[in-house]
Amino acid sequence: MTSRLFVAGVLVAAVIPAPVAAAAPAAAHQVTYTVTAQQPVSADIYYRDVDPPTWADYSHNPYQFSPKVTVDIGPQQPWVLTVQLADPDRWAMVSATRGRLPAEPGFRCELAVDGVVVATGEGPRGALCSLRHW
Repeated sequence: MTSRLFVAGVLVAAVIPAPVAAAAPAAAHQVTYTVTAQQPVSADIYYRDVDPPTWADYSHNPYQFSPKVTVDIGPQQPWVLTVQLADPDRWAMVSATRGRLPAEPGFRCELAVDGVVVATGEGPRGALCSLRHW
């Protein structure tokens, strides 16, 4: 009888799959955004500080995942923000602009991932830094 119970237990164990371990969440990367300008200016800066759950969620409302700040920047007054992103290749982004101005402030941005600068951008009236082509 004991051997029949043992065999039955082995058969049941072979039929019922073992629980699958949940995939470990992606390790977060430190993403640092830096924005400056050649001339002092009040800049509108959009940036990504969270990974959207899906592309569909992002597409439905990109501004939900792209906060905007208006800050004064200049040659000796950068705006710097460090965030944690699981997939910076897909989501890291910072842009700076300031509507119509009589002068060109000369924006410059820099995007670093885990301490390594991976993208830069510059322009007379705006700049975009991203690893992805939007």
